[in-house]
Amino acid sequence: MNRSEREAAVRRIMERTPPAVPPDLCGDAVRRGGRMLRRRRAALRLMWLLMFVASVAFLVWALMARPWVEPPSEVTPPLTGW
Repeated sequence: MNRSEREAAVRRIMERTPPAVPPDLCGDAVRRGGRMLRRRRAALRLMWLLMFVASVAFLVWALMARPWVEPPSEVTPPLTGW
């Protein structure tokens, strides 16, 4: 297909009447968009809730286990100087 044939094909496509748009297309798009926004908002709230629960669980574990404190010695030091 050379350039003039492509241009003719494009002109034929452009001269066609555009397809009819369904009358309820806008309403469907609004409902679908609202549903998507509600799902996204719910997913974000769930993510924040899970992050909060995880941070509280970590805080409780850290307060109970005290990982920053050196564990007590298992062996008694030798007695010298008696």
